[in-house]
Amino acid sequence: MRKIFIVLLFLSSFCFAQKTDDDAVKQTIEKLFIGMKNADTIMIKSVFADDAILQTITKNNNVKTDKVQDFVNSISKLSKNDADEKIKFEAIHIDGSLASVFTPYEFYFKGKFSHCGANSFQLVKQNDVWKIQYLIDTRRTNCNK
Repeated sequence: MRKIFIVLLFLSSFCFAQKTDDDAVKQTIEKLFIGMKNADTIMIKSVFADDAILQTITKNNNVKTDKVQDFVNSISKLSKNDADEKIKFEAIHIDGSLASVFTPYEFYFKGKFSHCGANSFQLVKQNDVWKIQYLIDTRRTNCNK
């Protein structure tokens, strides 16, 4: 009986740890969008790894690469509530210090719908903190609502 209790305790602690990582990954991504909405460049920079890569798949199916600092600079020119990206967590996969997250989204600029698409995040756990290492997204205006 004692062995069964120890096994159950071990398994429950493993499940709890996984849930904690899921929550921490979500919080990192949510922090990005809170930073965007609040035009808080310090918050935005804090969620990215030092050598993070940002990419967008364009209308012509080309891939455009941006620097995190260029993205941050573009947000710094906005006012609070200008950029509001509403996401839905569709899939989160974690293996050790690597997380992969897929989030469909709708983006609103100054309260008006601008575009939609999906974000694909790759996060790495550095010093017990999840950081965005890679972000690629799609952008389109014909969205199924």
